[in-house]
Amino acid sequence: MVGGSQNGWVVSQATPDQALAQIKRLCSDLVTEDELRKRLEISAEKGERLRVKFGIDPTFTDVHLGHAVPIRLLRLFQDLGHLPILLLGDATARLGDPTGRNDQRPPLTQEEVEHNAATYLDQIGQILDLDPARCELRRNSEWFGEMDFFDALRLLGRGTVARLLERDDFRKRMDQNLPIHLHEMMYPLMQGWDSVMLEADVELGGNDQLFNLHMGRLLQEREGQRPQICLTTPLLLGTDGRKMSKTYGNHVPLNGEPADVYGKVMSLGDEPMADWFRLATGLEDAEIDAILAGHPREAKGRLAWEVVAGLQGAEVADAAATAFTNQFKHKQLPDDIPEVGLEQDTLALPQLLKGAGLCPSTSEARRMIQQGGVRIDGEVEKDLGRELSLPTEGEGILIQVGKRKFARVRRG
Repeated sequence: MVGGSQNGWVVSQATPDQALAQIKRLCSDLVTEDELRKRLEISAEKGERLRVKFGIDPTFTDVHLGHAVPIRLLRLFQDLGHLPILLLGDATARLGDPTGRNDQRPPLTQEEVEHNAATYLDQIGQILDLDPARCELRRNSEWFGEMDFFDALRLLGRGTVARLLERDDFRKRMDQNLPIHLHEMMYPLMQGWDSVMLEADVELGGNDQLFNLHMGRLLQEREGQRPQICLTTPLLLGTDGRKMSKTYGNHVPLNGEPADVYGKVMSLGDEPMADWFRLATGLEDAEIDAILAGHPREAKGRLAWEVVAGLQGAEVADAAATAFTNQFKHKQLPDDIPEVGLEQDTLALPQLLKGAGLCPSTSEARRMIQQGGVRIDGEVEKDLGRELSLPTEGEGILIQVGKRKFARVRRG
């Protein structure tokens, strides 16, 4: 039977079969279902917690809603009474996982990794209970930081080139005569060795991580451990239909301002809503079907509310919904438009947008201008060559980029 809820998450006293059904709802790959069922049954009989591993590399500063899908599954295991192991890959982040890339990913410095990791726990803690009694928090520098060169060679000796070249991105680069650097081939072995060191019973990851999760099974078997169960989740696509990525600007950061998160979800097309409801909210399938049977705009508003409420609570979601309605339905300006002072007297519009923090680059600024996404004092501006003289007094020039970014810009 299913129990109550805490912070919007189901706390279950489920039977092994019921638990398996809940887990499979968020799965794309399960290796293997029979093994997981048996371990759930043994766990229920003996009162033992499964050790469920999820690793995340602090490669960027934001944890986004796409990362939250396996974290939600980790939370489900936690609420089923098992022990989540949250692994910050501070060592693997310095190497860089080449998954989905056709070129080498530049390694990060230790300083960059620590800078990125600084807010990860705050962001992940919006979903996962990080109480030490309910969650084991680890860093893989604990073991990789102790390895010397010969330890690394011994780790390499546990894998084969043929096996590593089965990985899709490596095989594609071979087919295209693109280089594969030797250090990149260490990444799957390092992720697999994490599972050995943590003695993981289950490992979670996005469905682009299945090869690496299998490596954990292989290395555990070779070390005499019971091989972990591999569980992958579907990828939540970004607001523009591509893979969710900060690079594309189509991501929804977990630490974003509530109004911005709400607005980004509202910019989603109608077709992806079913996947977003299933992967980014805690609603049951029957309720999702009923919502989607209604008007698409109302369904999207409910989706945006659920996403914000799941991260920051119902009151915050109510305020974000009201602000969105006031701004776009009633054409009201936000109450908290930031004021930006720039040193130059006159600036070309693309440089002004970048300088005011409204666009990450001048090329992105030019794209927004050409697409009619820039307004100056309420009027659409498509002239890439327009130069603006910045006032030193008054409220400044009101600049709007897209539907949600505003600034009042002046000299100062």
